[in-house]
Amino acid sequence: MRKKIFVVLSLLMLISIIGIILIQTFWINNAIAISKKQFNSNAKSAITDAIKNIEKREFRDFIEENRDFFSHTQNPKNRDLRTYIFQKIDTVNNEIFTYKQSTLIDNYETKSPLKTNGINNFKSYFSKREKEISSLNLNIQKDIKGKQKFKATVYSELPAFTKLEIEQVYKEVAPSKPIYQRVSKKELEANLKRELNNRGIDTPFKFAVFAGNYPTKLRSDKFDDNQKNVVTIPIFSNDLGRTKYYLKVYFPDQKGYIFSNIKKPLFMAVTFILLIILVFGFALYQMIKQKRISEIKTDFINNMTHEFKTPIATINLALDAIKNPKIINNKEEVLKYTKMIRDENKRMHAQVENVLRISKLEKNQLEISKDVVDIHDLLDDAVSHVELIIKDKGGYIKKHYNAILAEILGNDLHLTNVFVNILDNAIKYTKGAPKIDIHTENAGNNIIIKIKDQGMGMSKTVQKQVFDKFYREQKGNIHDVKGHGLGLSYVKKIIENHSGTVTVESEKDKGSTFIIKLPLI
Repeated sequence: MRKKIFVVLSLLMLISIIGIILIQTFWINNAIAISKKQFNSNAKSAITDAIKNIEKREFRDFIEENRDFFSHTQNPKNRDLRTYIFQKIDTVNNEIFTYKQSTLIDNYETKSPLKTNGINNFKSYFSKREKEISSLNLNIQKDIKGKQKFKATVYSELPAFTKLEIEQVYKEVAPSKPIYQRVSKKELEANLKRELNNRGIDTPFKFAVFAGNYPTKLRSDKFDDNQKNVVTIPIFSNDLGRTKYYLKVYFPDQKGYIFSNIKKPLFMAVTFILLIILVFGFALYQMIKQKRISEIKTDFINNMTHEFKTPIATINLALDAIKNPKIINNKEEVLKYTKMIRDENKRMHAQVENVLRISKLEKNQLEISKDVVDIHDLLDDAVSHVELIIKDKGGYIKKHYNAILAEILGNDLHLTNVFVNILDNAIKYTKGAPKIDIHTENAGNNIIIKIKDQGMGMSKTVQKQVFDKFYREQKGNIHDVKGHGLGLSYVKKIIENHSGTVTVESEKDKGSTFIIKLPLI
């Protein structure tokens, strides 16, 4: 894949994923906002209905308390309701009913005219509150000493003018009563809870009744006056919608309730966003990996072609030389050229074997027999393979065998190849004379082998990939250092097969140290 195409595809994928995430985030925020609005709407509707229930209940109680008036409505001598109620007040209390503006609940005194025993039978207000009348069109009945029953005139059958008068008198008398006589904390809480539950709102709530900006004693425990998102609805409003009382309600766990209602779509949206990010990341990783593998394989093929090109050319030259009449009759020359052909053939065979060996290791098809071997002997054998090359370059190999125990269970051939590979790399990646030190030491039940050179060294990035198959550090011209990037991959596979570990410590231009750890017998 060309670099430009790869970059364009990556950018398009990135833009797409960002777009999808933004859209999902928008829909999540939109769902939360809609859920919040719906919650507030339902809460206001429930609170409003709860207040209406209380106001209707108060009006029913007013009619119930004055039903003796309705029983005489057909009496031509009967007075209007306002006169009836006012005279009843005067008769019972010997007082003149005056309109008086009520104050805060804490300021109401027991001497208030509306709190005395006889006025409009309001004393029975709380005792009768539990009794619910299904509608205003009820037959009002009264049980006197369990024997006599009185049937009042049906309210709905009263003349329209009488109804209007009753409602008007009610609206004049009711505001004169203190708030605690009009509704109780228990009734208010029960109505709110019932109406909220009817709308599926089962989260805890706090409430309080305020007279203007001042709280009354009608409030739930631990009501927070400074709480935000408070729903405020007027209670006991007059015909003009005015009132001095306001019911305030808030929900401590409103956010949790809203999120609980949308948790399924929210969970799915977040899950899909994370899944998309993971898939995108994995796809991008695979693209980068495949691109790198493609480059490495191309590098490998180029190197393999270059490595085979020299021996093939040498073999062709040797064959052409043997065909020469002057040489074909010269036995010594023929033997020299045939030896050259054999050596080059072995070289190509070794290259192929190296590739096949790695392939078998990858598939766990390479059988490695293990016997008791001495690490120091294997190191000596490996050094002998490269000693002449090092001397020819003017370098040296110093041995520091400090390990007392050096016997392990391993394969002498493969372990020797491991050490040869590392030494060969130390020679290849050293400018000038190779200077190599080999250290051994015991650490617990293990033997540690350190092969240190003073070559070109490696960067941190190269150190992380140096044991990958086909990996070779790029130096501009990939043929500056011969090889296929298989040597250290082979080293790692063999060491892991022997239950050991191999790591590298390196610094650019200061050399590298390969550290091999193998278990002792």
